[in-house]
Amino acid sequence: MFLSTGWKNSPTGLCEPMSCVFCDIAAGKLPAEIVWRDDDAVAFLDNRPLFPGHVLLIPAAHIATLADLPAAQVGPLFRAVQKLESAVERALDAEGTFIAVNNRVSQSVPHLHIHIVPRRRGDGLKGFFWPRRAYDSGEHLRETAERIRRALT
Repeated sequence: MFLSTGWKNSPTGLCEPMSCVFCDIAAGKLPAEIVWRDDDAVAFLDNRPLFPGHVLLIPAAHIATLADLPAAQVGPLFRAVQKLESAVERALDAEGTFIAVNNRVSQSVPHLHIHIVPRRRGDGLKGFFWPRRAYDSGEHLRETAERIRRALT
């Protein structure tokens, strides 16, 4: 399978495929705090979260946008969204979740990814002016991931 987001010129003048950071995470080539995976998808904590517990769910294979996702994979991927949003709420005592998909515009990595963000009333998310709240430490990041993993079992 071709796991690229585009092409770059190599020193030889030939075009070579560029790598995709999310494909590299799915393949275990880049570190990420994985909270869930199956054969077709991987969920991990966003490294620039809106709030601690902000999870990204991606297809394991390179798919650029939701429109590119084969119809047979839509149901299984969104069943994973249901499972993860419920786990995030339970793990973080959240009142709800925000589920979002950006396609191209505001899609910082051109690989389909679904945001699952814990929400609370008065948390400051309004319109398009969203504050970012980082993890207090690496330990806080790992602890948050473990809470979500436990909530999934």
